Amino acid sequence: MARSETGERGGFTLIEVLLALALVGLLSWIFVGGSTAILANKNSSPDDQFWKAVAQARKEALVEQKSVVLTYDEKAKSFVMTDGASQHSVPVTGPDDLVIDFHPVQTDSSSSTLIGGTLVDSEVLGSATFYSDGTCTPFSVQFRVDGAAHLLTLDPWTCAPVITKPDAS
Repeated sequence: MARSETGERGGFTLIEVLLALALVGLLSWIFVGGSTAILANKNSSPDDQFWKAVAQARKEALVEQKSVVLTYDEKAKSFVMTDGASQHSVPVTGPDDLVIDFHPVQTDSSSSTLIGGTLVDSEVLGSATFYSDGTCTPFSVQFRVDGAAHLLTLDPWTCAPVITKPDAS
């Protein structure tokens, strides 16, 4: 704080103001950088890893103008994308008893079985194909852990999730 010629206290000097702004900027840069690093290291769910694999497969099909086949390798615990010439994989982390299956999209429930109070799709589709025009085969993916299952269905035109109306109960 500077003093005037008469000895009274005056305002802040330009250097003091700039130094305070630099300190605030440095501290905010540290906090923002640290928080993004913490959020980036967050464990993603098998659902998130599936959507990452879908996005990569669709992008590769569009860019390379080739059909890309997406499968799940149970031994390697990863989604595998193959375009005939190359192969990429997206590892899946989750519980040891995680089971992931692809299923054809159907309108009837003839291939569904009630297991432990949970409706489980029993007809398995070996793979799903993403085409060079941005579409994919109509399919859904089923995640099962400890007998509990949930199903994600993809729109074959956009390869985006199909949003269903929640059950009225």
